[in-house]
Amino acid sequence: MIDLGIDKLALIGAVALIVIGPEKLPRVARTVGHLVGRAQRYVAEVKAEVNRSIELEELKKMKTQFEDAARDVETSVHREIHQTSSEFESAWNDTPAGHVAGGNIASARTYKPPKKNWRLKRSALPHWYKRAQGVRTRAQSGAARVARFRPPRLR
Repeated sequence: MIDLGIDKLALIGAVALIVIGPEKLPRVARTVGHLVGRAQRYVAEVKAEVNRSIELEELKKMKTQFEDAARDVETSVHREIHQTSSEFESAWNDTPAGHVAGGNIASARTYKPPKKNWRLKRSALPHWYKRAQGVRTRAQSGAARVARFRPPRLR
């Protein structure tokens, strides 16, 4: 770059003072300062844009690497699952009838859900515990509660 020392700046200033004149020199110096500032801002913007483009390229490279790694993991997981399921199926089909409870493979393979009455409300606490603690298990209407605790009529 240009190496400007104090002696060179003084020489440029003296030549500018002689050529431009003392009346116009401050205005010209201000204009030159504005132009230099604009040039510096423009150079800074160009540098920032170049840095952003470089970072964008690096991020794209990282993205492709990450996608490749994820794809490799996915294929290896699918391969392992397929291999395990085929091994399981082959072991299941090779099971003799004597090893299954009841001796019938077809009945052992079919799933039957437990018979439950889903309309009944179930609780986590057993009934014997609720009875021992005095927890109400049956709901009563307001009229039934009043009738329950009403004193007997006097006849």
